[in-house]
Amino acid sequence: MGKVILVTGPSRSGKSEWAENLAMQSEKIVVYVATAIENPEDAEWQQRIQKHQQRRPSDWSTLSVPRELSATLADAKPNTCLLVDSLGTWVANLLEQDEDTWKNTLSEFLETLELVAADMVFVAEETGWGVIPAYPLGRQFRDRLGSLIRQLGAICEPVYLVTAGHVLNLSVLGTPLQRNLI
Repeated sequence: MGKVILVTGPSRSGKSEWAENLAMQSEKIVVYVATAIENPEDAEWQQRIQKHQQRRPSDWSTLSVPRELSATLADAKPNTCLLVDSLGTWVANLLEQDEDTWKNTLSEFLETLELVAADMVFVAEETGWGVIPAYPLGRQFRDRLGSLIRQLGAICEPVYLVTAGHVLNLSVLGTPLQRNLI
C-alpha cells in the first residue's frame, strides 16, 4: 500500500490547498481525482470548481470521478499520487444508495485502499460539528461521511485537521480510538 493521507476540516478552511501542497511534495505524478459533478446551471458551483482548477499546476492530470472511486483508485500506477477532492462530495453523489448498498460501497472502498501502490491524499469535510440536521437526508449524509472519515482516519498516516487556515497534524497531537468502536 502506498502512503495514505487524510486532510479534513470545515469548509473554506484551506484543506484543499494543504492537500495540493502535500501532493506536490510527493514528487510523483499527480492525478487530481475530482468528485464534483459540473453543473453549468449553477454559476456559484462552477466558480468553486474553476477556482480549484486554476490553482492546480498544468502538469497535473484530472479525472472526473463522481461515483466509481474504488475502481479509479485500483487502476492507479505506483509512481502516482492521487489527490481525491472531496469525499464529502463523493458521499453526496451516492446518497440514493440504500443502507446495504452503501455499506458494500464503503467496504469496497476501504478494501481497495489496501491494494493501491500509489500515494493517496484524501480531502474530507467535517460536517458534524454543528446542529443535527432536521431532515433525514441531511442526517444520513452527516452520519455516512462521519463514519467514512473515522474509518479512513484509522488507516491514514498522517491525518491533518485544517481549520481557520492552520494545519494540525492529528497523528502527532492526537490519540486514535480503537478501530472496532465504529
